[in-house]
Amino acid sequence: MIATYINSLAILLGSLLGLLVGSRLKEQFKEVVFASSGLVTLVIGVQMALMTRNFLILLFSVVIGGFIGYLLGIENGILKLGDWMERKTSRAGRTVDHASGASAFARGFLNSSVLFCSGAMAVLGSIAAGTKGDYTLILIKSVMDGSMAIIFAAAYGPGVIASAAVVLLYQGFFTLAGGWISPLVGEAGLNELSAAGGILLLMIGFGLIQVKQFKTGNFLPALILAPIFSALGSSLGTLMPFLG
Repeated sequence: MIATYINSLAILLGSLLGLLVGSRLKEQFKEVVFASSGLVTLVIGVQMALMTRNFLILLFSVVIGGFIGYLLGIENGILKLGDWMERKTSRAGRTVDHASGASAFARGFLNSSVLFCSGAMAVLGSIAAGTKGDYTLILIKSVMDGSMAIIFAAAYGPGVIASAAVVLLYQGFFTLAGGWISPLVGEAGLNELSAAGGILLLMIGFGLIQVKQFKTGNFLPALILAPIFSALGSSLGTLMPFLG
């Protein structure tokens, strides 16, 4: 768990630095922060989405995952959790993100949590740390997450700090359970998980540059479905010679 603690700490430090920077920025310069972070997020999203080995798996994962998320109301639940955390931790007035109707705290909590947990590096690095004691991937990810936390905190505010708790729980799970998860998911499944995560990052990026605001949280089930569909596809491919 040491590697996961380091990753969470990097996000905390980056967020605090981002809050310091953001508080000194004039309003017109905040547009630069949003545009820059949005464009970089889009680039990362495209790079991750292209990791897919089967675009049908990616498509069905996102579509079906989105349907499930909308039925369950995942985004609203996460935003409500963010609002609750804001009320518990701050006495200041509630700042609303007018594009989505949610508080800036809740939106920052949601977007940064998705950003820090959507890639295969979070899963692979945690499994490597838990099973082999290899912290390399998580340390690299910690530097990347800390850097992005600076930008996101400058744009969204203190909600980004709360995402460190999500990273702690998410990566902590894969660190402790990596021994039996790794063989089930496989390299192909991790690639599809990353590709689905890339689509979610594209949604966040488009929202940051104010092209379109997606309910990104509702598509989170795609991260679970992508490796499952990948495994099913591999199983069917193996069975085809026998079925023929």
